[in-house]
Order: sequence, then C-alpha cells, then structure tokens
Amino acid sequence: MLGLLEKFKALFRRKDALAFPETIAPEESSAERRQRTRLNAREGTRVLIIDDSKTILAVLKKFLRSAGYETIEALDAESGLELMRQHRPQLVFLDIMLPGMNGFAALRQIRRDQQLRDTPVIMMSGNEQAMEKFFGTRIGADDFMKKPFSRYEVFFRIERLLDENLIPKRLPPPSALGPASRLPL
Repeated sequence: MLGLLEKFKALFRRKDALAFPETIAPEESSAERRQRTRLNAREGTRVLIIDDSKTILAVLKKFLRSAGYETIEALDAESGLELMRQHRPQLVFLDIMLPGMNGFAALRQIRRDQQLRDTPVIMMSGNEQAMEKFFGTRIGADDFMKKPFSRYEVFFRIERLLDENLIPKRLPPPSALGPASRLPL
C-alpha cells in the first residue's frame, strides 16, 4: 500500500498543469522572483477564505487586499458554504482541518452544487497526514498549499489558475489531458 501512496505523490510532483508542488520553483532565487512580473487576477476579484485560524485569515486577507482583491472570510465550512452561495466568489482558499465539516466534505459539496462547482478551490493544510489524504483522494481541488506559506506562494498558486482575461478558472480534469495523465500503476 505504501508503494501506491508514493506513486500518487510522485505523479502530483510533476511540473505540469496537474502538479501540486510542495516547494515553489526551487531554482528561482528571491532576486529572480522580484524581477519577474507577477500576474494578478483582476482588481476586485472576490476570494473566499475558509480557515479556523484567525491568524491565517488575517494573513491571507492582508496579502490579497494589498493586491486589490476583495475578501470574504469564514471560520468553518458550514459558514463558508453559505457565504459562497450568497457572494459567489471567483476563488476559494479552503483549509482541510476545520471544526465540524472538514474541508474535504466542503469541497465535495462545492463540486456537487450546480451553481458553485466551477469555482476554483485551493486547499490548505499544515497537517502532513491531511496532505497525504488529499493526494490519495483527489476529489476536485485545483491546487494545494501547505502551511506555513509565503506571500509569493499565495500569488504563485493564484497565477496558475488565471485565464487570458486574468480570471481564476478551474484546471481541466485529468481525463481532458489524455491517457498520458493517467496514473501508471
């Protein structure tokens, strides 16, 4: 069984559209990053942050608002889902470990809801076991961000989801990428 989990992890470490890299561009120094122009979503892009840590909420809110994003925050999945239905965010940062309903259950509800299913979701966790579970289940998140994270990583994750109009969009499902994207077992 351990071999299968390692194959899943290896698959998702690839540098392609489906990859959820654990580290960000290791060959890129901080000086190179500063020289590269960062692509941001359009000003006013609405982002929902669902996390039970007030510190994480405050940090993400500060990062995003400083770049012109509008933020909505929730401390639990149930409140987050309700806010999502009311405000229709263009992007969601969703913690995995939440009180009550966890992030996986919330993501399943998002993907089953006709009105919400196309909203890109970036999952977050500081828990290594939750990260392994995420890699094993692959239930429809568009990216994954391990806590603690840097400002650079937050915007790197957003930039990967932007379309030509600078609007966050879902990545194509693995089946849309052809047989090469299938897991080699």
